[in-house]
Amino acid sequence: MRFLKRIGIDSYMLMLIGAVLLGVILPAQGMAASLLKFATYWAVALLFFLYGAKLDAASVRAGMMNWRLQGLTFAATYVIIPLIGLAVATIFGGLLPSEVVLGVLFLAVLPSTVQSSIAFTSMAGGNVPAAICAASVSNLIGVALTPALVALILHQGGGGISMDAVVKIGTQILLPFVVGQLVRPWLGEFVKRHRVLTLTVDRGSILLIVYSAFSAGTVSGLWNEIPPQSLIVLIAVMLTFLAAVFGVMLGAGRLFSLPYEDRVVLFFCGSTKSLASGLPMATALFPAATVGATVLPVLVYHMSQLLVCAMIAQASARRRARAGAVPV
Repeated sequence: MRFLKRIGIDSYMLMLIGAVLLGVILPAQGMAASLLKFATYWAVALLFFLYGAKLDAASVRAGMMNWRLQGLTFAATYVIIPLIGLAVATIFGGLLPSEVVLGVLFLAVLPSTVQSSIAFTSMAGGNVPAAICAASVSNLIGVALTPALVALILHQGGGGISMDAVVKIGTQILLPFVVGQLVRPWLGEFVKRHRVLTLTVDRGSILLIVYSAFSAGTVSGLWNEIPPQSLIVLIAVMLTFLAAVFGVMLGAGRLFSLPYEDRVVLFFCGSTKSLASGLPMATALFPAATVGATVLPVLVYHMSQLLVCAMIAQASARRRARAGAVPV
């Protein structure tokens, strides 16, 4: 177990893998599936309510003063990575099922992670206030921008988003988030003090969504259409995608002559993609029978980014400690 922690695999990642396997081996059906759907819906609504309640507008305003860094990070999340994702889907699309290719494009337009990108920035000696701002703004705007970009992708592919999906995004995600912001003056400090509550809701809702998505895929017979070799190809494609993103973030930080602390923010906030925001949106936007395949790229990318970013952040921290905080 110590070895797993050392390379970045914690109990939560093991639970994620367990939820995937459980959904494939022992899927929820009948009444159990209905109860799971109900529980998942309200867990996601509570998750975005808590996101709204704990988002500190003052921190966002302060971080926005570093406009060059914030602009680069935002462009990385919603312009550069989507273009890389489009290139990856075009080059490798013929090797993967269509639902998985759609998942690659969906992954590319997701907002940045919040907790992990800030934690990695802090560990590596980066600009933490700027990271808080970048991650918060990314998720705040992403609540509306990601579904809009997905709608554009589907439209270009001859599809579209149903009115039911629009209503679900509004009632399950946008409305709780707005209500959370409105009650923040009264509940904000309480939510911040009780981090275990928000962490439990955050991780619990993700586990519910993962189990629900993979259960639905198993019941519909979807996994019979995705052979094991496609999963191996997907992992290779996602690692290639991640390596390309990391390379672009490193190059952009040096190209724009950012100081080390800001380069760290761009690297971690610009390259990571949020599983917590992505899975709820996926359940609202895509059919239940295929959503498991669509979120596969998100899961693979998410676990890969956590492993690699943890190792990079730890290595940066050790180098800075040995060199007296000399930038790398």
